[in-house]
Amino acid sequence: MATAYTRSDQPAGSGSDAPSDGDEGYRPSADEPFMNTRQQAYFRTKLLQWKEAILREAQGTLSLLQEDSLREADLTDRASSETDWSIELRTRDRQRKLISKIDAALRRIDDGEYGYCEVSGEPISLGRLEARPIATMTVEAQERHERNEKVSREE
Repeated sequence: MATAYTRSDQPAGSGSDAPSDGDEGYRPSADEPFMNTRQQAYFRTKLLQWKEAILREAQGTLSLLQEDSLREADLTDRASSETDWSIELRTRDRQRKLISKIDAALRRIDDGEYGYCEVSGEPISLGRLEARPIATMTVEAQERHERNEKVSREE
């Protein structure tokens, strides 16, 4: 019932939506201009494939929910099944929120703002964008934000 997720759930930049000009094995590099057309296409494809994978998994969960009713006779089995479904539905809810972040990143690509820190305006490292394509801040800005958040929670 519950699904384990790994970094491999984030699809690589190749596939059916990949740029068709021979870029199948393309990976952004620091040797080229930052957020050039090729890099934007790469990250757009990566984001669209990630969103598509999340939607496919959500559809699978919905199908299972419709097919698999909780009719276990044993109370312990039923409780276990309900716990599994609760975890699965919480995961789907987190992924629903993730889809809105993916959509926001796609809008930033369209607006020419993708890849730049929303706080400092500096470029976000390609490594960070590769690992977290929805990132909106540089590592330094994110760390400052989290420190400030922690301080405000403790007060």
